[in-house]
Amino acid sequence: QVQLVESGGGLVQPGGSLRLSCAASGSIFGIYAMGWYRQAPGKQRELVARITNGGNTNYEDSVKGRFTISRDNAKNTVVLQMNSLKPEDTAVYYCNLAFLKSIYWGQGTQVTVSS
Repeated sequence: QVQLVESGGGLVQPGGSLRLSCAASGSIFGIYAMGWYRQAPGKQRELVARITNGGNTNYEDSVKGRFTISRDNAKNTVVLQMNSLKPEDTAVYYCNLAFLKSIYWGQGTQVTVSS
């Protein structure tokens, strides 16, 4: 099995920055994709950013130019650098890993952007 542990969430003022980290452990190896999703109350969980084993990235339109996703394959980690945060970014952020036919989720970390 695979475990994902997230860190870096918190409270930040509009225009501020946060860096979310996710470390994967367990029987994970080879080719896999990792990403970050978020879910606000009453809304569907949505993709924020995703990165493949080869380093290709995808971003939700509203975060393009503000967020950057990166990974360290040797350590099975993924980082989401979030800049110029807006109140609409407030949500629980979940780390995601796709390996073979399975999808794994972290417990989530709260990000709150407020004055």
